[in-house]
Amino acid sequence: MREFRFESGGRSLLAVEEGAGPVFVMLHGPMADHRAARPFVAALAPRYRVVTPDVRGGGRSHDPGPFSFVQFADDVAALLDALHVDRAAVGGVSGGSSIALRFALQYPRRAGALVLVQPVHAGAEIGYTPAQRAAFAGMDAIASRAGTEGVGVLRPLYERLPPERREKALAMLADFDAASVVATSAFVASGAQPFESANELAALSVPVLLVRGDDPLHPGEVSDLYAEAIPGAEIAPAGLADVAAVIGAFLDGRLRG
Repeated sequence: MREFRFESGGRSLLAVEEGAGPVFVMLHGPMADHRAARPFVAALAPRYRVVTPDVRGGGRSHDPGPFSFVQFADDVAALLDALHVDRAAVGGVSGGSSIALRFALQYPRRAGALVLVQPVHAGAEIGYTPAQRAAFAGMDAIASRAGTEGVGVLRPLYERLPPERREKALAMLADFDAASVVATSAFVASGAQPFESANELAALSVPVLLVRGDDPLHPGEVSDLYAEAIPGAEIAPAGLADVAAVIGAFLDGRLRG
């Protein structure tokens, strides 16, 4: 496994890569780092060159903001440039899926396949659900204090996570930057969306795997919108025991078939 840095939009961003073969980039969601994406790709390293960056504002990719989905997509393009590849499969989990989607819309010729795990965003015409707005506003009320109190303000939030995620999340805090945490939380709470309407999704011509969400932050209705709007999307149910295996089978069929 190799860590490296690449430049994008005037910032130095971190990424980790492992394996050899076709490139697959997997993106984490907000208030996390590349370790949140690794469970979805680590098993693929024997046959893919898997790359998990710290998204701008996350982990060691420090940036005090402000952020936009356009810039996040530009960061993925800059990462591919740093890897010396013109085209790659790109995926994301939670908010990372929104960046992957924005990348495919913004750089359609550079996306070889698209993996969307538990999507969050329904587009600007619909916006957040009431439950999402309340949850993200509550998170921002806490995270916004990081600028004066430090990133430790997030510890109570992470301690509420299920045991299998708690220790990993708490370990991430050591690499967080207070200004980045404030900017990331503000961006999420702002309601910014990676696309305007479902009509944009209908224009996607890349192979797409959608792993459905079914909780208040990843509502089933968002997955329904994607499933109905994206032509030919392969749909996997929520609650899969081995999401990595489903992703691997999808990529094998598209990139190695």
